[in-house]
Amino acid sequence: MSAMEKSYNLHDRTLRFVDREDEMDFLYEEFASPRAEMSCGHAVTPMSLTNWCRRLLEEGKSKFVCGQPNCNREWPYVEVRKMALLTPEEREYFESTMALNTAREYFNSETCPGCSFSVTRKDDSNLSVRCQICTVRKGRAYEFCWQCLKEWKGPQPRTDRCDNDGCFNEALKTLRTCPEILFESVKNVRGCPSIRACPTCGSLLEHTSKKCKNLLCPRCRVEFCFVCLKATFKCLKTSTHFEPCSDGVAPRQTSIPVWHQ
Repeated sequence: MSAMEKSYNLHDRTLRFVDREDEMDFLYEEFASPRAEMSCGHAVTPMSLTNWCRRLLEEGKSKFVCGQPNCNREWPYVEVRKMALLTPEEREYFESTMALNTAREYFNSETCPGCSFSVTRKDDSNLSVRCQICTVRKGRAYEFCWQCLKEWKGPQPRTDRCDNDGCFNEALKTLRTCPEILFESVKNVRGCPSIRACPTCGSLLEHTSKKCKNLLCPRCRVEFCFVCLKATFKCLKTSTHFEPCSDGVAPRQTSIPVWHQ
């Protein structure tokens, strides 16, 4: 075991230890720690739990949800903090990132690169955002890119990128380059991407079960078909959970849906 690897203490009576595989070890790193059970019933090690929750934060999430298919149980932060054995540095990162992601999710705000004040975006379909403070200070219209957080370059409106070097949509790149998935229980489905943007809220989701073609989005709680991208209840009008969709496989997505709550 690495000197930096966190491990549970078998004498900790507040933990429920189980003798089964680490169900959050999605990268098969095989951590040496004993397995303990989360409130949702799935087994974790502190390292796999830390890695999974860090991934959620990096994706812009502000809540921690079990990554097992058909579970999507939300874990309270106090449970994550305890079960992941978060270090003081990790706690500081988790808590500050949670606060930032919450602000972005519920208030749709970013920090202006010109004045460092928080700016709210009114039009989710336009990456160019005007900062009123910088506009007054500079005596001209000042706009920045919501994506790369640099002063805007290029024509408007734009939904994919501005003309600054290095400005690109990471989510669109993922949708364009992710590998295809082969369903085990749905025959004759070929060419379906393994990652989709939820048709309702735009969250990027990876289908890992490979059995049922439907998936429940943990963010908006809407279930949709991973193959045809229709809401499940619409897809099931012409097929079943384990049959090919009547409209076939929807092509790779070239835009991220905007959630109108």
